[in-house]
Amino acid sequence: MKKLIITSALALCVASGAFAQEKTEFKVAWSIYVGWMPWGYLEESGIMDKWADKYGIDVEIVQINDYVESINQYTAGQFDGVSATNMDTLSIPSGGGVDTTALIVGDYSNGNDAVIIKGDGDLSSLAGQTVNLVELSVSHYLLARGLDSVGLSEADLNGVVNTSDADMIAAFATDDVQAVVTWNPLVSTILEDPSATKLFDSSDIPGEIIDLMVVNTETLEANPDFGKALVGAWYEVMGLMAAGDEDVLTAMAEASGTDLAGYQAQLTSTEMFFDPAEAVTFTSSAELPATMVSVAEFLFDKGILGEGAPSADFVGVAYPDGTVTGDPNNVTFRFDTTFMQMAADGSL
Repeated sequence: MKKLIITSALALCVASGAFAQEKTEFKVAWSIYVGWMPWGYLEESGIMDKWADKYGIDVEIVQINDYVESINQYTAGQFDGVSATNMDTLSIPSGGGVDTTALIVGDYSNGNDAVIIKGDGDLSSLAGQTVNLVELSVSHYLLARGLDSVGLSEADLNGVVNTSDADMIAAFATDDVQAVVTWNPLVSTILEDPSATKLFDSSDIPGEIIDLMVVNTETLEANPDFGKALVGAWYEVMGLMAAGDEDVLTAMAEASGTDLAGYQAQLTSTEMFFDPAEAVTFTSSAELPATMVSVAEFLFDKGILGEGAPSADFVGVAYPDGTVTGDPNNVTFRFDTTFMQMAADGSL
């Protein structure tokens, strides 16, 4: 189904000529995750409206309950931006031919994504087991990295079962499910079960699962004020979070189904870039291209790096210094620090 959606999105992009026009109304999608809760707060608090008004535009921020579906809808052109990881951006919109820019590098998972089993064990215990996860998402990537660390591969499992993030907690509660891979706040809830044991998490591969706000490149180029408003609003909230504003943090906690203490616990396993200068430094680092090459190789191995991708170099990924990994003639994923740097410089 995902490949059908990607193909349809590509056809739509080609049919429309992919020429974005200047406009004043924009829609952005997001889904529940500790590092993306600020998007809901931006909408509810009026901060997004304040920044949009500053630039004479309207920005609607819409929560989508199913993470992968939110990216599919963005890819199909129903949204101008979406909260997504680096891997899922590469595989779905960029792999489908939708030129996409990472406008905000918000954080990287530093323990929020985890491999969990019932009972005692270690990663080797997964041999012969069935694992529930959102197939072909960062959970799948985390599982592959974990298995590789103990000399196993997915072939050593009994298989994986594609399970929506919306259904993951209920699935773990059944007798049939013995192992899951998922992300917070689901991880925290599942680990409340006395039988749950965490085997491996994203702190074991720091900096590889990166959480972004990505936007359509042509839309951004035609409407730079859209980027300015999103980035300005985001970093206003980052400042409140960094200052420990309990009202702000409590609102995010409640929206994610936990309390203030629970949300703060999730933040400890999230490397948030509260300071835009830190985000710029991370995005400009030499490690990022190496990570993206690793991610592209995983996606190609799974057959989801774009329809008919001939190699792991199929999609070109551009970085702030102008370098490209993958095919320089097929760049559809761009890490751009322009707007984050404007925030760091106080020029928004």
